[in-house]
Amino acid sequence: MARYVALLRGINVGGVRVGMSDLRDEFGRLGFADVRSVLATGNVVFDAGDDAAPSQLRAVIEPALGQRFGYEAFVFVHSVDQVAAVTAAYPFDESDGVHAYVVFVADTAVLDELLGVDIDGDVESVARGDGVVYWSVPREQTLTSAFGKVLGESRYKATTTNRNLRTLRKILA
Repeated sequence: MARYVALLRGINVGGVRVGMSDLRDEFGRLGFADVRSVLATGNVVFDAGDDAAPSQLRAVIEPALGQRFGYEAFVFVHSVDQVAAVTAAYPFDESDGVHAYVVFVADTAVLDELLGVDIDGDVESVARGDGVVYWSVPREQTLTSAFGKVLGESRYKATTTNRNLRTLRKILA
């Protein structure tokens, strides 16, 4: 068995409410083992067969969650090793008053597009990682910074989700 992380976009915000015990039950019903949820923001760690590709797992999980919980599910599946590697590679200094984010991107063209956003380097920083964009932004400017505004556009809903480093470290613990 291999260990995976599923990052669900948009649950328990904006009216989509999913109980973590129900979420764990659904992952179990799908045949996954040793399922645990981390926080109530849509982070699930689970075991699946060694030959399961993240894209195959996503193709199974998204429709099942959509049907069970009645919403358009967007799920980003990565191996635990991949999540650990991108977390460890965060390139910016962490400091009080600054959010340290990893934006997981499911489409290389979108990754390139996001890296092309014209940011104010005095306010925020972005850098490319392995299938991710690293983002550092002052807490009070997450939604108002240039990158934050673009990332919040609905056209990125199916291809991106972000987590702060604290959450990723909890997922990996």
